[in-house]
Amino acid sequence: MGPLGSPEAINQGCRPMSHYFRAALLALLAFVSFSGAHAEPEKHHALSLIRPPKYPAEFKHFDYVNPDAPKGGTVKLQSGATYDNLNYAVFRGNLAPGIGAFVYEPLMLRSDEESSTQYCLLCEWVSYPADIGSVTFKLREGAKWHDGQPVTPADVIFSMEALKAKDPSSGLPYHPAYAQYYHNVSKAAQTGEREVTFTFDAKGNRELPFIVGELLVLPKHYWTGKDANGKLRDITKTTLEPPLGSGPYKVKAVRPSDWIAFERVPDYWGKDLPVRRGQNNFDIIEFQYYGDRSVSMEAFKSNQYDYKQETSAKAWATAYDFPALNEGRVVKREVVLDRPKPMQGFAFNLRKSKFQDVRVRRAFNLAYDFEWANQNLFFGQYTRTSSYFQGQELAAKGLPSPAELSLLEPLRDKLPPEVFTQEYKNPANTAPTDFRTHLREAAQLLKEAGYTVVDNKLQNSAGEQLSVEFLIDEEVFQRVILPFVENLRRLGIDARVRQVDSTEMKRREDNFDFDIVVGMFGQSESPGNEQRDFWGSAAADTPGSRNIIGIKNPAVDALVDKIIFAPNRDALVTACQALDRVLLWNAYLVPQWHSPAERLAYWNKFGASNPLPKIAIGFPDVWWFDAALAAKYGLK
Repeated sequence: MGPLGSPEAINQGCRPMSHYFRAALLALLAFVSFSGAHAEPEKHHALSLIRPPKYPAEFKHFDYVNPDAPKGGTVKLQSGATYDNLNYAVFRGNLAPGIGAFVYEPLMLRSDEESSTQYCLLCEWVSYPADIGSVTFKLREGAKWHDGQPVTPADVIFSMEALKAKDPSSGLPYHPAYAQYYHNVSKAAQTGEREVTFTFDAKGNRELPFIVGELLVLPKHYWTGKDANGKLRDITKTTLEPPLGSGPYKVKAVRPSDWIAFERVPDYWGKDLPVRRGQNNFDIIEFQYYGDRSVSMEAFKSNQYDYKQETSAKAWATAYDFPALNEGRVVKREVVLDRPKPMQGFAFNLRKSKFQDVRVRRAFNLAYDFEWANQNLFFGQYTRTSSYFQGQELAAKGLPSPAELSLLEPLRDKLPPEVFTQEYKNPANTAPTDFRTHLREAAQLLKEAGYTVVDNKLQNSAGEQLSVEFLIDEEVFQRVILPFVENLRRLGIDARVRQVDSTEMKRREDNFDFDIVVGMFGQSESPGNEQRDFWGSAAADTPGSRNIIGIKNPAVDALVDKIIFAPNRDALVTACQALDRVLLWNAYLVPQWHSPAERLAYWNKFGASNPLPKIAIGFPDVWWFDAALAAKYGLK
């Protein structure tokens, strides 16, 4: 199960401890009834894909919250992207930040201290049969929309249908990522009072009950009704009308492309639920758009917004020496979370013929000098990423195990031979001569791929120079990519960088109109259905899908299915390891880097649990306005 559970991430998916798998699995089987020992499916208050949920049905609140946190105050946040849409159900346009997180609610809510674990929110309980051919949710009595109407099975059914809907004129889904994510849900129907059952088109997919629990529920009566001007609403279109939700916040005010504010709902129906106690403590949450990092940093230093997670190593090392920090009015801290690191890299667009040859793609990796960049640009803060499941037991190690070989051997004729003979390692430039050696290797690969150098230009047999454009929407990447561009030019490649605004970037990515972009692929400890949207052939030609690379590889499709239908944790780990080495040896991207810690800076007026949740910062959800701290430092 991947990062699709984060609504903001999808509009912008297997790990440790095999040594105690057996004990955990036995407990899990007993807890979630995979054994089918009961005549009737067991009703659960929580679901977990890895180990038994921590909290029993009668728990009072999560340990990582302050159940008595004060309510009040305003928190001002920054956004790096403009918005022109408040409709969560379509991928077109740029969705405003916060819509999915604050206004709408899922059937179940994720825990911030347990990987791949969620607890009932809109639902009272969840159950499914031993063959996992369906899942049933009982809606919680008292769940209601902000207009006072109850959340009903009709709303849940409508939501699934809306997120899977296709445009009849093109046959393409209105929201490709969700259409792929819920691909195996064949039907949704009301099966009792406040009960909804989702039927699956295949059995044995143990992740499906979990991902259906992530479904954000939309109000049918609102979306099938009329707006203030008497016009019938259309959920397949973008809109700037503030939506009706059931969550702890509602939209207070909008300034399209610039600013949006949310206000806490005082009579929010779920405020006293165990999964909500101690959370959603701010009265107002605002997002302000800053299109330039330098401007954004100056705005933070002048207290125009309150909190930021720093993604620039240079800024972290050099930009935070200002009076407010030295006076204690601003806090700068690093937090290490127990969660997987995403694969981030320079992603090739395989729809372009020039990237079809794997030797060309490998040459690009040889021409990237990470060690130089880390020393000269990143202040030594990063580690090179070498796996799509970085830091997890799911990452490929050494040569394929016998269990992996049982999956890989039937696909041998579709795989690079190195999958079977070598452990994947990124080129490393540790000695002074290493990079020159790697450039020579890159030149040889390009020659084998049919390119020759004529007048310092790398040309194909038709005399056309190999040219590539790195497309970005953040200036900070200019300084990162330009040294890489110079290395490629040394090989005779016409390489350049083009920066566009965030709206143009999204449009071009959605329509696969680029050569190379910076791609990020987050993974959970229990990957599953989202892998189809990352790597699946069906997603390659679907505008807006997350298969930005354009992978159409039957071997990859086969391994993704092995992940999705893995009958147990051991099988899942094996399938992920096999997929990892296949993706790596196909060189679909040039791996970049990751930081061991999250870098936070905020004005010193907030309270938070100590320690923070294990797998998430939890800001602003479980933080609160500390009036005493604010008064001490003269803050509002």
